[in-house]
Amino acid sequence: MNQMAVSTDTLEIERMEATLVRQQQAFEARPFPTYEERVQALKSLIAALKRNKHRIVEAVDADFEGRAAFETLQVEVMGPILQARHAISRLRRWMKPSRRSTELLFAGNKAWVEYQPKGVVGIVGAWNFPLYLSLGPLVAALAAGNRAMIKMPELAPRTRQVMTELLAECFSEDQVAVFGGEVEEAKVFTRLHFDHLIFTGAPEVGRQVMKAAAENLVPVTLELGGKSPAIIGKGANVRDAALRIAHGKSFNAGQICVAPDYVLVPRGKGAAFAEAVKAAFESLHESPESSDEYTSIVSDRHARRLHMLIEEAEAKGAQVTRCGAAGANHRRIPLHIVTEVKDDMLIAREELFGPILPVIEYETLDEAIAYIRQRPRPLALYPLGISGAELKRLTRETHSGGVTVGDWAWHVFQHDMPFGGIGNSGMGSYHGEEGFVALSHGKAIFRRRSWFPTQLFYPPYGRFVQKLALRLYLGKS
Repeated sequence: MNQMAVSTDTLEIERMEATLVRQQQAFEARPFPTYEERVQALKSLIAALKRNKHRIVEAVDADFEGRAAFETLQVEVMGPILQARHAISRLRRWMKPSRRSTELLFAGNKAWVEYQPKGVVGIVGAWNFPLYLSLGPLVAALAAGNRAMIKMPELAPRTRQVMTELLAECFSEDQVAVFGGEVEEAKVFTRLHFDHLIFTGAPEVGRQVMKAAAENLVPVTLELGGKSPAIIGKGANVRDAALRIAHGKSFNAGQICVAPDYVLVPRGKGAAFAEAVKAAFESLHESPESSDEYTSIVSDRHARRLHMLIEEAEAKGAQVTRCGAAGANHRRIPLHIVTEVKDDMLIAREELFGPILPVIEYETLDEAIAYIRQRPRPLALYPLGISGAELKRLTRETHSGGVTVGDWAWHVFQHDMPFGGIGNSGMGSYHGEEGFVALSHGKAIFRRRSWFPTQLFYPPYGRFVQKLALRLYLGKS
């Protein structure tokens, strides 16, 4: 059995290496796909997603052992389609050379930037949204004229099979290829000599990926998550804010890199807010343990971790409010709201990635801002019931990958805006025009007019024009 596993692993690694060579050779043969070719690739992807949407729902549901069909259709299918449609509508403008101005000294000459495909892009997706977090980067790669190799997460084997077949309907393997495998294959994949690498996952793994990519000087885009805070203003509509947070923590059972990780509420309102969130959650999910509309935790190991976090917080004095009735399914975990949170609790330090909501009280906006700034920079920030000068302060004095005001995570679904992290939550973007630029080489081109006398700047130095130029920009010597 072990020999068979080793043999399978070796074959997959050899296939990765051979496919990269084939894709590099294919790119060298066609280094600049036309606008029409790129649009056709994106349209083919859209059509394949529509054709296979029911298979995708079934595969993801099987991998999770319970995933809400609407959540799969909304994110895994509609998300990449919206991103591809947006790219198609903007691609002609993105591909146009960008005119730039010359320095006054070189007036009359011409300068522009051309966006050139980089080559082969490596994409490492994540298990929580195995299609969206693989196909989103693929849309950007195809729009920029690249070829792509995708490493699917090991926790999504059925989804990988469907995606392999779906992409084979649209592309040959020398344009887009899909790979599986466990940790060893993932390590080999991130060490390949790509022209760009996009990784979605945990910060600690992101550091290893960046180190591996650095061996070949491969540029990376990292989307790493983190503890994204929601901040409830003193004048907020508590019931409305609680509904938004309850939805954010129950969608995909909180297994989202941009889920609200914890909530800051005004001093003295923690218990009342916890009750409002409980009521909101139970209005959305009456019986989460048995409902087809509530998603399971992806594996036993991940479920055990969440149960351990709750038990550790209770042991250290936290008050835990459990939403919904007790059930036998330990992987369909309803929302747990935690008050009396202390800094030494794991829930205060680790990204939760599940239906646990710490509620932390603050006295002033200064205190809330300081609390956020004392921690690693998050992927998202959610102010609710905060506006005007306070909102401006909050967005300017804290760092986060993105912000949704008055709700959670909807900025991610706006494909004309960049999506990415900062600091511990990642680097780079792959949505919208920023994604196109990130996966292109912006080549600066300067064209000297035949009559322009650049020789005036040649040696011997000290001539009149040279002295005049230095005096104009530097002043008298």
